[in-house]
Amino acid sequence: MKKIIPIEEGDFYLSEEGYKVFTKQYLLKRGYCCESGCRHCPYGYNPKTARRK
Repeated sequence: MKKIIPIEEGDFYLSEEGYKVFTKQYLLKRGYCCESGCRHCPYGYNPKTARRK
């Protein structure tokens, strides 16, 4: 079971389309890469090559 991480100020912002975009701050707190190609991925995942840097 995955650990629930509370959302805090600065963990996300709303895109122009109205979607939640998680920030590097939140993704680091989460502690792992989901390999979904997140815009602010701090783990270096590249969805084109399916590899992390």
